[in-house]
Amino acid sequence: MTYYEKCIEIVIEQLDKFKPEKDNPEQYLETAATSLQQTLSPQKLAFVLEILSGCLEYQKLLTIVVDAFYVREGRLCLWADYSLFEVICYLAMFQLDELGFQLFCSIIKSQPVHKTCKFLRFFFNPLNLCSWIKDEWSLIYETSHVKENWIDPLMRWQPEVQELINQLEGVPADQIPLLKTKAKVTEPKEFNLTVPRPRAITMPEPVPTVPKPKPVPQSTYQEPKEQQLLQVIKRYNRRNAEELLLRANMDELRCAMPRSRRDPQAQDLEKQQQQQQQQHQPAPRISRTPNLTFYKPNNFPVKLNTATILREGALYQRQVEKELQRVDKLVDGAGDFSEFLEWQKKMLAKDLEEQLAASECRRLQGKLSYEEAILARQNLMQENKQRANQKKEETAKLMLQCAERRLQEEKSMKELVEQVNEAQKNVKVAQMKLVKGRQQIVQEVMEENRELLQRSLEAAKEEQRQRCELIAQLRALETQPTRKGKLVDLTQIPGYGLEGEMSVVELRERLALLKEAQKREQEEKRDQIIQGKRAKSQKLQNTVEQISLCRAAMGRTAACRWEEKKAQAASLGTPSQDERVLELQRRMEERAAERRRQTAQLHVPPPRVGRPQLPAQTEAQHWLELYRSRERRLRAKQEADRTCQPTHHLEAA
Repeated sequence: MTYYEKCIEIVIEQLDKFKPEKDNPEQYLETAATSLQQTLSPQKLAFVLEILSGCLEYQKLLTIVVDAFYVREGRLCLWADYSLFEVICYLAMFQLDELGFQLFCSIIKSQPVHKTCKFLRFFFNPLNLCSWIKDEWSLIYETSHVKENWIDPLMRWQPEVQELINQLEGVPADQIPLLKTKAKVTEPKEFNLTVPRPRAITMPEPVPTVPKPKPVPQSTYQEPKEQQLLQVIKRYNRRNAEELLLRANMDELRCAMPRSRRDPQAQDLEKQQQQQQQQHQPAPRISRTPNLTFYKPNNFPVKLNTATILREGALYQRQVEKELQRVDKLVDGAGDFSEFLEWQKKMLAKDLEEQLAASECRRLQGKLSYEEAILARQNLMQENKQRANQKKEETAKLMLQCAERRLQEEKSMKELVEQVNEAQKNVKVAQMKLVKGRQQIVQEVMEENRELLQRSLEAAKEEQRQRCELIAQLRALETQPTRKGKLVDLTQIPGYGLEGEMSVVELRERLALLKEAQKREQEEKRDQIIQGKRAKSQKLQNTVEQISLCRAAMGRTAACRWEEKKAQAASLGTPSQDERVLELQRRMEERAAERRRQTAQLHVPPPRVGRPQLPAQTEAQHWLELYRSRERRLRAKQEADRTCQPTHHLEAA
């Protein structure tokens, strides 16, 4: 292995290790120098570091050439040789004049011949150098600098490099003779210089010790106990709700228990006897101590706030006052109180009859609206048929119009395709104009950036000068002597001529007196607030007791009224047939007759108004089967609960 071959391999190895997105070039060079200092001699180390620093500094220029080589002519080359091509490009651009052509040839011959020949032929091609390589480098540096320093020297060396390429391609790789050059080779002599001391190795910074983090608790990955308990309670409540629903479904039809299968004549006799007994019995009277039905109150405590208690107390107070006013009016007015009670009973009976008549009217109005809805539905069916026929005609017309539109659209599309083909012919001319315009814009932007940088440098220098002057003034002020201490007499009045002027001692005394006065006022206010709260709580307690008494009295009166209403409902008979009920019945019969007539004309089966009336025997059998199905469902539910009970205990545990 020759001298230069070993140096080039070291440079390629270091370039492969360099990562532009992570490493800093200066720091990387320092680390590479320290690592190679022990293995290489000073001359080799200087040569390697010079080439490595140049490749890192001009990496943008080198990548432009090498990337284009891989795209155009180096498609079959390996990407592992990327750093080799960068080094050859750098030596040809920056070190060819300094090294000499003979030394450059020896470096090229030490590398693989077919790779280096292929790259040098691409790089020293005059068409590439004077066209796109020059344009790309001009985007980074100035055009004049690129032409004078890089393009012109490369064009001067182009014939000799082309001769070298031809010679390398004609001779086998093992027998490559040295080229004879016109230039004389200078023999360098080493200077008698003192060897510099090796640089001291810097101590590495201690790695900070990170405290050991606390482990993640196991409770993070486990479900909390409260959540498990809530799920158990949820399942238990759901099971109870299902049981309650089943009981409610079973008890909802107890009022319709199946009748006993007895003789209908015996049933008619029993009904006649019951009617006779009701006629012979006197009218029920409301006794002074009726058998009232009291419901078991809920003993759950309800916490009321102050506003609710006062509002309810005021309501009961107003009701008591109204009742007292009413009693006073009755006592002051002439007449017997029993007459008023009789009149009140008559009016209540009359109101009850009106309510029953109104309910009968509502029922008949519902039937009448049902008959009218059936008539409207039949009329709607006829209208829908007519509309459907019209829609069919309209759709046929629309289909014809759509066919005509499609033909027109096809013609327009053909014309559009012809226009697009003509427009594509002029695209290339427009692209060339666009490229030229962009190049002019780039040059203008580069000039503007250069002017802006120069202006910013001048502004930074001026700002730096002003800062230096300001720092000098501040330091001069800091060097001046200052008085550090001052005697203060706290008992002395300043004497500025202001009203209420006093010394610091007097001010402190007055502040102490003000604090004591404020503390006394706070104590007095606190006592007043406590007394007010006690009086308010006593008032609320009295109001709550009064409310409880009023609620009990209202409950008793409501129970008495309910018993009176039950007695009145039992004494009254069927509601009287007034004019409104008769009129509604007549209208309903007319609508039913009209509906039957229309259905007979249209041959449409009439809808079911309701469930047909079953005979007494079939109706009793129906209710008996329904009751038996309910019993079967209940037994199946109980068996399912017995099987699920052990699993429920396990889940709760």
